[in-house]
Amino acid sequence: MWIAKDWKDYEVIDTSGGEKLERWGEYTLVRPDPQVIWNTPKKHKGWKKMNGHYHRSNRGGGEWEFFDLPDTWQIHYKNLTFRLQPFKFKHTGLFPEQAVNWEWFGKKIEKAQRPVKVLNLFAYTGGATLAAAAAGASVTHVDASKGMVTWAKENAHASGLQDAPIRWLVDDCVKFVEREIRRGNKYDGIIMDPPSYGRGPKGEIWKIEEKIFPFIQLCMQILSDDPLFFLINSYTTGLQPAVLSYMMNTEIVPKFGGHVEAEEIGLPVSGNGLVLPCGASGRWEK
Repeated sequence: MWIAKDWKDYEVIDTSGGEKLERWGEYTLVRPDPQVIWNTPKKHKGWKKMNGHYHRSNRGGGEWEFFDLPDTWQIHYKNLTFRLQPFKFKHTGLFPEQAVNWEWFGKKIEKAQRPVKVLNLFAYTGGATLAAAAAGASVTHVDASKGMVTWAKENAHASGLQDAPIRWLVDDCVKFVEREIRRGNKYDGIIMDPPSYGRGPKGEIWKIEEKIFPFIQLCMQILSDDPLFFLINSYTTGLQPAVLSYMMNTEIVPKFGGHVEAEEIGLPVSGNGLVLPCGASGRWEK
């Protein structure tokens, strides 16, 4: 398992009863987590005195209950700054476990000793975009949500990367890649963080089990002649690390060589020294 263990402003404090107790900067939140199927004693005081608690509804969805929590606040990861804001689907605007991938591709970009073009698809609030830009890459950031792209720009500004070579695009990721193929544009690194289910800006439906493999095949056509890396993240339990590995070995290795690794990614739990699984990632590198 690849573990995001370099955070100072974030920690999973404890997990129990379908929930996780987290510290985001100086604030603590309790949020549901489907992986937490165990019931252990909730001894930490944060379980009784938190700043925000997301309550799952039996009808689906849920709602926040707040206790002295600002509307927005910031946390830092090394030289990056992120604005946080709880919103309706329990999220805060950041997936901290992805820091383990930021470290991986950031080092590859820094060591390349050449200009590196990176494409970040389903790019959300820009964690991977900022990490790649901070490492020296020029980045194309694509997400179907205008609000998420605006949020990502705010994070770039807060991180001192407002003048970094980043293209910000509100677009359907599949249609964007199809147009890039026609335009002949190429990228040295591709990052994709596809949702399990989603809709594009014009109602295009995305179901990951049906769409991911054809999309990988499309993206192969915009890799440069000497690519550095290809990263796929998955939060869907049906896409195990071995599935990610199989797809990437099938499509990327025959053309470019290199090798593939795929693992669960996780976050350390400070209260007991264990690790909370948070999905899986597949990595190809030359």
